[in-house]
Amino acid sequence: MPNAKYPQHEALNPFFEVVMRGLEGLVDGDHYFDTIADDAEFEFLYRFPGWPEKIRGRENLVAAYSGYGDSIKVHKADKLAVHHDKGNGVVVLEYQVHGKAVRTGATYDNRFVSIVTIKNRKIVRWRDYMDSLAAWQALNGN
Repeated sequence: MPNAKYPQHEALNPFFEVVMRGLEGLVDGDHYFDTIADDAEFEFLYRFPGWPEKIRGRENLVAAYSGYGDSIKVHKADKLAVHHDKGNGVVVLEYQVHGKAVRTGATYDNRFVSIVTIKNRKIVRWRDYMDSLAAWQALNGN
């Protein structure tokens, strides 16, 4: 999913692709960032040094993800499961990402659950759960 609008986010392309598959037909936009409402709220329900617990606003999320490729390059995303509550506009995405930590060279394999709220075909809220130990071990070479 190379996109000239977001070249600094290329290291996350497999993540973007798996999420877009999971939200297919539910959101408007060609790229993950284009599907997000300007005032969306993102909650990361894990503690990880250097990463905020909340990000408000699309532009702040784009900025936060811009340095991701300096730490981890994602090569693949898979094992997508989608659970959709149509009445409330909530989609639960389960997926895995695989890559390599840039500094340590360690393998990075992580599991995620993302709870996405959609209104007017845009993401307005995103709550994320992940295996923070997997990220910590990859980034620290353990």
